[in-house]
Amino acid sequence: MITLNAQLTENIELWSSELFDENTRSEIERLKNNPEELEDRFYKNLDFGTGGMRGVMGVGTNRINKYTLGRNTQGLSNYLKKQYPNQNLKVAIAYDCRNNSKSFAQIVADVFSANGIEVFLFEDLRATPELSFAVKHLNCKCGIVLTASHNPPEYNGYKVYWEDGGQLVPPHDKAIISIINDLDYTEINFSAKKDLIHSIGKDIDDVFINASVKNGTLEKSNNTNREELSIVFTSLHGTSITAVPETLKRAGYTNVHLVEEQAAPDGDFPTVKSPNPEEPEALEMALKLAEKVNADIVIGTDPDCDRLGIAVRNMDGKLTLLNGNQTMVIMTKFLLDQWKNQGKINGNQFVGSTIVSTPMLSRLTEYFGVECKIGLTGFKWIAKMIEEYPTMDFIGGGEESFGFMVGDFVRDKDAVTSTLLACEIAALTKASGSSFFQELIELYSTHGFYKERLISMTKKGKKGAEEIQNIMDQARNNPHNTINGSKVVTIDDYLSSLSKNIQENTTSSISIPKANVLIFTTEDGSKIALRPSGTEPKIKFYISVHTTLPSNGNYAEVNSALEQRIDNIIESMQLV
Repeated sequence: MITLNAQLTENIELWSSELFDENTRSEIERLKNNPEELEDRFYKNLDFGTGGMRGVMGVGTNRINKYTLGRNTQGLSNYLKKQYPNQNLKVAIAYDCRNNSKSFAQIVADVFSANGIEVFLFEDLRATPELSFAVKHLNCKCGIVLTASHNPPEYNGYKVYWEDGGQLVPPHDKAIISIINDLDYTEINFSAKKDLIHSIGKDIDDVFINASVKNGTLEKSNNTNREELSIVFTSLHGTSITAVPETLKRAGYTNVHLVEEQAAPDGDFPTVKSPNPEEPEALEMALKLAEKVNADIVIGTDPDCDRLGIAVRNMDGKLTLLNGNQTMVIMTKFLLDQWKNQGKINGNQFVGSTIVSTPMLSRLTEYFGVECKIGLTGFKWIAKMIEEYPTMDFIGGGEESFGFMVGDFVRDKDAVTSTLLACEIAALTKASGSSFFQELIELYSTHGFYKERLISMTKKGKKGAEEIQNIMDQARNNPHNTINGSKVVTIDDYLSSLSKNIQENTTSSISIPKANVLIFTTEDGSKIALRPSGTEPKIKFYISVHTTLPSNGNYAEVNSALEQRIDNIIESMQLV
């Protein structure tokens, strides 16, 4: 039997008061018969993670609802006024296909306008990268997207963007959170000033799509017949249907087959278990259609259109799903080729990635004489790199979780432009007698064969959060000496900002911001990262192994050996 502590009881009594609407009060009365559920809804406030604030929709401080969104928006309004005194403040707001996203977006717009802030609200659902673009295009001080990305249907969320078009980063995030935490619910101003809320739509769409075509087009592919490339595309019931087909059309791709059963936006995602292109099951319908029409490439995007999953035909002509690391490496390679061919690489360029993504990217960029800057997980850190190094040219950036950003006209992962870039690579390689997959193998031959796999463990609720923390504490306090028979050489602890070389008994500082991440590197070059998710009740284990690929003909043999090595690491660390 759960006993609610004094703070929980006080929160519950507050939410049962006349300050909150009748539906909220009725729901709390119902929940009083289920103290375990009541505790989960009130035991904490929703936190900002790597992708903003996400959570299950419902009543409570640990849920997405009118009041938690209103409190955040009131706090953000107060901060904007403090940061930009006596200025005409403007914000842009977009929302995805999720249940309640449209009404939540209106609530957020109402609170901003009630605080005298001018609002540009998209007339209907739009892709997240278009919001990032709109913030800069409209000279807004910040932007909001109502989305929970690829999370299950019961989730929604609140992504905050700053005036550069990138997601919220230090010092603004902590300062805003502090203001929000000090706010009383009585301070939320819901009284909208409708004259300050403007509807936006096609005018922004056209500029954004034209910019996507400009940035996602490869020069050399202008000599190919784009109409010959057969493409299957699925929006997985999400927002990309508003932008990707038109972008491909304007770029010259007409042989595009939509998965019609998944084309209509639907927050229940009825045809998939998870609307996440990282999950192979999500692309099953697209793969079936691709076999039917003999497609060259399959692409699917997540609900808010910032991640993309890709399948291409392997050396045997069979459709093969690529992971985010593979997609990132090959996209970066073709961008680097274009910059090199245009004579624009002079040592003042960089590519961005993250600490849990493939080390192969650094090998690739070094080969081209370009720096690879590494940051924490989340594209907000890559956007921050662009701001921190204004005199350097940003070529592109990617992370293992199926996100990629082409250039800096958008400051977040962008599945619209990346989808076009993937099709450009497929068209160009097909016209030259090669293929998307063959180019990947060539990269392995030149730079080393890197293989990655992600293991996720879901741990829900307060108990789950404690279990995740226990796993991290155990790994820190009793670290592995060997993994799969290979000695651990270094342990990088991003929470303490210390990197320990076990063999040399030395310690050095880690310069990037603190985060609850541990990375073990072994003598054979294996790399295992442990990281609690910032947006889901999960702990993630990122495994990377590598070796040489003597020749393209050895691909299958070496691939199998690396898969086995990963299996052995999983068994050694008891991750199954």
